[in-house]
Amino acid sequence: MAVNAWQPLAPHRAGLWWLALANVPLETWSRWMSLLDEEEQARAVRFVHERDRQPFIAAHALLRILLQQLAGRPADAWRFVSGSHGKPSLHPDHRLDRLAFNLSHTRGAVACAITLDHAIGVDIEQVERSTRLVDIADSHFAPAERALLRSAPAAEQRALFFRLWTLKEAYIKAHGDGLSLPLDQFAFTLAPLAIGFDPAIRDDPAAWQFCIVTPTPTHILSLAVRHGGTTIAVTADQVTHLDIDRLMPASARG
Repeated sequence: MAVNAWQPLAPHRAGLWWLALANVPLETWSRWMSLLDEEEQARAVRFVHERDRQPFIAAHALLRILLQQLAGRPADAWRFVSGSHGKPSLHPDHRLDRLAFNLSHTRGAVACAITLDHAIGVDIEQVERSTRLVDIADSHFAPAERALLRSAPAAEQRALFFRLWTLKEAYIKAHGDGLSLPLDQFAFTLAPLAIGFDPAIRDDPAAWQFCIVTPTPTHILSLAVRHGGTTIAVTADQVTHLDIDRLMPASARG
């Protein structure tokens, strides 16, 4: 992609980027790790398996490169804080209170979304991982979603499940209240793509915008943005490991 041609951050716009990890060279991981701060590196090394550690490193490296390109500060100079539910945000010292971001990682791919002035959430999942779909749906989906899943042909249920699951996760992450928000008290429809709420949840379906992307044949990615009545122009693009390596600041190249 034309990374150098990225548009500056602007109101009523959101960017969604993903990075597939299948072809990332082994020597790349130490360079990407050097972009992360001490706290991020400590979290990375706590993962027992590389298949879990590498997506974490990649997601945080991607976020830092995106922030560098969009806001002008070197990728290894960004600092972050965590909210009460663990959602990260920029350190107040950066004086970028309007900027909102979210990131997600799974085996084989990572994603990041950035916008101004709007709550935003993103979730990416690997659809081939072993999962007891119906059991999870029975425990976490709203009745209408469970019915939709059970009525689908068996060959379509896995993709349908992950579309619904990533949408629900993206909404929760954008909402900001973490797991305190019951998953079965809001439901998605796919045609049209929309959300509905149980009366117990005080939220406005018309205030939200969603999109679903299939970034690789084995991943599904969903985005949630609270737009408050103004449609958000969403751009979605793939980033490669070559893009990240090319844009790394000299201080992190070793």
